Amino acid sequence: MTAAADPSAKQILRDAAQAARNKLENKDGLSAIILNKFLNQPEYATARTVMYYISIRSEVRTRAALPAALESGKRIVVPWCNAQGELELFHLTSMEELSLGTFQILEPKPELRKLPEKHLPPDELDLVMVPGVAFDRRGGRAGYGKGYYDKLLRHVRKDTLLTALAFECQLFPELPMADHDVFMDKVITELATYPGKGR
Repeated sequence: MTAAADPSAKQILRDAAQAARNKLENKDGLSAIILNKFLNQPEYATARTVMYYISIRSEVRTRAALPAALESGKRIVVPWCNAQGELELFHLTSMEELSLGTFQILEPKPELRKLPEKHLPPDELDLVMVPGVAFDRRGGRAGYGKGYYDKLLRHVRKDTLLTALAFECQLFPELPMADHDVFMDKVITELATYPGKGR
């Protein structure tokens, strides 16, 4: 384990980013700016299948954008976590298909998750909206430490755009990155869009 990939170093930055995000004021207004940038990406216009994350706690707010996304004519996909700790993909067609789960997280209703027509493989995604706790301006990302998104993103197509949403206060000059960590293609904040290294 090199110093660059030291998990304790990453945890310190993760904690700092989460604290800064929690204290941030006007998260709704800043989220609206970030989401507008996401929707105005040229890659969004051409994408047929887009994965949205459903925001929790102090993340960039995405829930308010889902109803319009569902009316956009695109195939909208949201993730959910199975018993094995892996993210699966759900084709969302109505907000009525969501309910509050165990941790008060809005997610697909359990009775709908295994319907064949609702399941999508990762290689059908054209654009992925990615959450996270801390980022750097190279596209480096630190999640909550469970590796759910890293596992999922290793299975999307190489030409699928990975766009992370974050508040500027979550960014650092450089995060320690391990071999299994996935770099984003873009990180969008309220102040800028940073081009990432990608995969």
